[in-house]
Amino acid sequence: MADAYSEGARAAGHEVRVVTVSALDFPLLRSQHDWEHGEVPATLKTAQEDILWAEHLVVYFPLWLGGMPAVLRAFLEQVLRPGFAFSYSKSNPMGVKGLKGRSARIVVTMGMPSLFYKWFFRAHSLKALKRNILGFVGIAPIRQTVIGMSANLKPEEFKKLHGLMQKLGRAGL
Repeated sequence: MADAYSEGARAAGHEVRVVTVSALDFPLLRSQHDWEHGEVPATLKTAQEDILWAEHLVVYFPLWLGGMPAVLRAFLEQVLRPGFAFSYSKSNPMGVKGLKGRSARIVVTMGMPSLFYKWFFRAHSLKALKRNILGFVGIAPIRQTVIGMSANLKPEEFKKLHGLMQKLGRAGL
């Protein structure tokens, strides 16, 4: 699905940069002090540059144990640090949003039906990423695509979703 989105975006003339979080090697943050004052690992500096460059971000992840995979959370903790993604402010307890002017799409795949995730679980992990992480740093609007029963997609369903991702990529949505 991520490849389909990229293909559509490139076909429409959009420049695309891809960060494959699962392929990156970086340490976990272990304290608030490290998060606020430590150095961003060298392996993630390019990812920060790509985020600053981007007008639109697309985040893909499979739902694991009800949330995003730990490596994605660790990546976001490393790259969206104070001084980069936001700044503290004495006059504003919510800080100053450092990534305004960017939009995003979140695509979540899962083994359960998407309606069950949305209605029973209230899409809590999706909402947390949308509101508490991306929204907190100023990214808006943030759109979402939830793909349920992804491991059991029939060929025609996969083809339809592939086409949808290409269409969204072409439109930059």
